[in-house]
Amino acid sequence: MRTFAAYFIYMNKFEELGLNAEIVNAVRDMGFEAPSEVQEKAIPVLLEQETDLVALAQTGTGKTAAFGFPLIQKINPQSKQTQGLILSPTRELCLQITNELKNYAKYIPQLSTVAVYGGASISDQERQVKRGAQIIVATPGRMKDMVGRRMIDISNIGYCVLDEADEMLNMGFYEDITEILSHTPKEKKTWLFSATMPKEVARIAKKFMKDPQEITVGSKNEGAKNVSHEYYITSGRDRYQALKRLADANPDIFSVIFCRTKRDTQKVAEKLIEDGYNAGAIHGDLSQNQRDLVMKSFRNRQIQMLVATDVAARGIDVDDITHVINYQLPDEIETYTHRSGRTGRAGKSGVSMVIVTKSEVRKIKSIERIINQSFEQKDIPSGDEICQVQLFHLANDIKETKINHEIDQFLPQLEEILKDFSKEELIKKFFSVEFTRFYNYYQNASDLNQKVSSRDYREGEETGDSVRYFINVGSKDDFDWMSLKDFLKEELDLGRDSVSRVDVKDSFSFFNTDASETEKVLAKFQDFQLQGRNINVEITKNRGGGGGGKRKSGKKGFGGKRKDKKFGGNDRNSERSPRRSKPSGGSGGRKANIKSSINRRKKK
Repeated sequence: MRTFAAYFIYMNKFEELGLNAEIVNAVRDMGFEAPSEVQEKAIPVLLEQETDLVALAQTGTGKTAAFGFPLIQKINPQSKQTQGLILSPTRELCLQITNELKNYAKYIPQLSTVAVYGGASISDQERQVKRGAQIIVATPGRMKDMVGRRMIDISNIGYCVLDEADEMLNMGFYEDITEILSHTPKEKKTWLFSATMPKEVARIAKKFMKDPQEITVGSKNEGAKNVSHEYYITSGRDRYQALKRLADANPDIFSVIFCRTKRDTQKVAEKLIEDGYNAGAIHGDLSQNQRDLVMKSFRNRQIQMLVATDVAARGIDVDDITHVINYQLPDEIETYTHRSGRTGRAGKSGVSMVIVTKSEVRKIKSIERIINQSFEQKDIPSGDEICQVQLFHLANDIKETKINHEIDQFLPQLEEILKDFSKEELIKKFFSVEFTRFYNYYQNASDLNQKVSSRDYREGEETGDSVRYFINVGSKDDFDWMSLKDFLKEELDLGRDSVSRVDVKDSFSFFNTDASETEKVLAKFQDFQLQGRNINVEITKNRGGGGGGKRKSGKKGFGGKRKDKKFGGNDRNSERSPRRSKPSGGSGGRKANIKSSINRRKKK
């Protein structure tokens, strides 16, 4: 029981920020011990001043309360008019924020917070808003739709919060946000919260905010201090085997595994389930009901390994995640900060692991510079090491197991059955039941580690890191930068995060890849057609990027036809996996033709 003195200190910590009694009481009920750093910095500024704000802080640092507490306190609960709008990138995050705000405002019964998001009845959401919603939490797509249909009036709001701003812009919501904000009053205050500060976030801050206050928790784009970072080097064909060994070497793992594409996410999850792991997938191709069921199983720990895309993972708010595993590095280095922020939350420690090939090693150094933390290179565990870990994990489980005394009545019979064995023999027999599965699987396991030299770390920096290409499709073909990037990633299937600096013009576009992928890119687009139209890719003279650059005259693509890449883990022992016995938890016409052809390719 909390002593009076401790209770008094506890109350003072939040009262000193300027919060009123209703919010402080709600905070007490929720069990908050003390304000986090971002809360200590943001809440007094937002309560004491009518100002715009840019706040940079990592995922899991308490940003929702940092803007939620001041917003609730500034809202007039007696008025049914919508006064505050919060935009967030995903449905899951939208619902999470809504639930948290309701908890914060539990002692203010007149205050109503409504979630507005896709995948649910728009008419039901309209009715909830019409009944009186002082605060609306929304995803940009659904909000733009409802504002356009005049289902929601945000012409008199006083506050607009852009939560996870970098992720919303990375998902291509810039135009939606611009359209939504055009329906809000100029004199409103805008609070922008983000984990990283790429140029797109800086641009939106400059366009929609006036002399904003700025607070930063840690350095810009810096990773969380209580997360350790490790990387493991293997060949591309052994990536899946490496993932399994990392899981087997950490028996209590409760993790999120990140893949770049929806296809890889689904395949990795299916393979893990087939091999007996309690795994599941979450990505954009799942229905909302499927995603809800997967997340429920993950929160209940029926799923130990959740395989996710970066976009789908934005709604994951689960405590005690022990590991984040980067099965593939993200397309944008800043995204790594979001990934690693899934673990090490609420003051607990966590581990972020990266599986890379030799050609990807130098990117570790780039990430280190951005997050201002060092990675430790580690070896992928050997079969012997995994068997030893599993053996002692079982021993500790037995040691901590509470005795069920219902067994007492059967002890005489059990003793009779086992009377001919010594203590040593009984121990060996007992542990062999579990240990033998792993031993049989790993007894002839090969070394998956690949050795690298200092040259591997410098490669690319010495030869020219990036090559820029011209491609003869553009906005007339119904592409924007994000859809073109997705298309290129899908077709090239590079096995690494290489497509960048996508610049879409009217009838043509530019993009960059790493220099080491040049031959593969050009080979892919020789004799490449969409609905009978030739798609050409050529190298520009401006290798490093920028807005354009002249095409290299006469340089056409060369080599090969399209092939569907098979799943990349050479599962040598999959038929006898140690976990198999466990239960598994242009013109309009041209636009239409090209778009439908792309969709058909993606379905294959």
